[in-house]
Amino acid sequence: MYFPLLPHFEAGRLEAGCDEAGRGSLAGPVYAAAVVLPPGFSHPLLRDSKMMTEKQRLEVRKVILEKAVSWAVAWCSAGEIDRWNILRASITAMHRALDQLSPEPAFILVDGNRFYPYHRGGGEALLNPVIPHQCFVRGDGRFASIAAASVLAKTFRDEHMTALDREFPQYGWRENKGYPTAKHRAAIAALGLTVHHRKSFSCHL
Repeated sequence: MYFPLLPHFEAGRLEAGCDEAGRGSLAGPVYAAAVVLPPGFSHPLLRDSKMMTEKQRLEVRKVILEKAVSWAVAWCSAGEIDRWNILRASITAMHRALDQLSPEPAFILVDGNRFYPYHRGGGEALLNPVIPHQCFVRGDGRFASIAAASVLAKTFRDEHMTALDREFPQYGWRENKGYPTAKHRAAIAALGLTVHHRKSFSCHL
């Protein structure tokens, strides 16, 4: 059953929703988006991006890009994921997206159950105070701003993986977007890993 998304966590406050895409993929970057929506924003198709068709995601993305007070998309590369870990890379990508927002949000809504304290531009927290946040498990099914971030992260990452598919068509990234499908695993077994694969995920191959 689908329930309408909440327009905010606290009315009258500039809130940014954050979500990521590609965390469980074997190849490619992890993407994240941050979105500040105008008060009362709603769209009948907007929900957790995993519950939407590709056509619906692209339709809603166009509206988000036109109507959002501010939005940004960022990523961490496969190399960064290997150097750190997927959790740190996912949160770092969210921070990179938040860095691009203007105006600066007063509060951050995060999909999931983990997040690192965020303050603008790094450096000394005394000079750049931490912006408060709250994590919400399945937040992309609760808050419009997180759902909007989910749509942006998913669609921009899908487009990136489709572009990479033209370079490495044997792995089927146009269809599987780097996730561990049977075709993707078979290609890895036959051809090995590419520069875009996450080497630290080899135990899952």
